[in-house]
Amino acid sequence: MKQKLLLTLLLIFSIKSFSQDSKFSLELNYPVPIDENFVGKNYSGIIDLGAKFRFAELNPLNLGTSLNSGILVNDSRPNNEFQDFKITAYIIQPRIFAELDIESMKNFHPSVGLGYTFIIFDAKGTQNGFDISGGSQTESGLNINLGIAYDINDKLFAQVQYDFVKISLENEIPDI
Repeated sequence: MKQKLLLTLLLIFSIKSFSQDSKFSLELNYPVPIDENFVGKNYSGIIDLGAKFRFAELNPLNLGTSLNSGILVNDSRPNNEFQDFKITAYIIQPRIFAELDIESMKNFHPSVGLGYTFIIFDAKGTQNGFDISGGSQTESGLNINLGIAYDINDKLFAQVQYDFVKISLENEIPDI
């Protein structure tokens, strides 16, 4: 409930700030992990904040750079008294992107991006009686982003985007 209230308040206060037609835009997203992998099965999204800067307008293509940062939490809890911990995943995604700005589709802006993703898994709690708080592990890999934005009005847009992230499978990490 707190998460939905926070997202609603941020949306209301950011309506007057930036628009899709500006060189700079701010984003408030709700991440939804999907797929049949470790993260898709065990984590749910909390919030994702993003910023985009369009540095080149090459009609009908805009080029830019973006940075997203998100938080996911582990939904699965161990069913025994020896393990009581929570894992939070912090995601950082810098990328470059290209978006179409076609006159015949004035309100729609499809985009594609390429970047790199860093996922920091932070564990807190106990395992077999030992405190594991502060234990973190960082994984990283290539990110390909596809999305489409729709201008609701001059100051507000809605978007749907998909990030494919390929993390290297080292250190016996499950497929993420």
